[in-house]
Amino acid sequence: MNRYYRITRFYDFLKDTSIKAGLTILIIGLLLWGLEHFFLDFNAILDKLVATFTPLAILAVFVISETFLGLIPPEIFIAWSAKSAEPLLFLLFLASLSYIGGIFAYLIGKLLFRIPRVRYHLEVKIAGHIAKLKKWGGFFVFVGAMLPIPHSLVSMACGLVKYDFRQYLLWALFRYVRFGIYALVLFKVF
Repeated sequence: MNRYYRITRFYDFLKDTSIKAGLTILIIGLLLWGLEHFFLDFNAILDKLVATFTPLAILAVFVISETFLGLIPPEIFIAWSAKSAEPLLFLLFLASLSYIGGIFAYLIGKLLFRIPRVRYHLEVKIAGHIAKLKKWGGFFVFVGAMLPIPHSLVSMACGLVKYDFRQYLLWALFRYVRFGIYALVLFKVF
């Protein structure tokens, strides 16, 4: 297996991805720290969210975000759940909604594949990337589930390339792990 990964350059890909992800996490962490330290009071913002909007409205925005491109980082919602009456219950509910949002994104990807122009672009223009995604798809789903990369984009890409749905569901369970790890940090901060 080691020889196979060396030949297919998976280790090089893994190293490059790890460096980029690590730098991204570091930059986002420093940015949030700087914003909190110099400009914003995140606790006050979260308190205002809790007081202004109903949990149902916030959860609806979360599901839409987790299904379509993940434009709002889930960390905001995790921090919001820390302010709720039942933080662990809300966290579990958020993780489940994120998982379901990823499934919706996967299904949207499958539907997009039916569009002739999209299918042509995938089959002709980026066939090499598609082969890698099919080969190492589990790793991509893991990365999308655990790191601050929009999970919905990875899920949609898996649907586009017809990555095995059962494998997708299995690897996407790491979304729960991510929510748990982030909650350990964010619950202490907020």
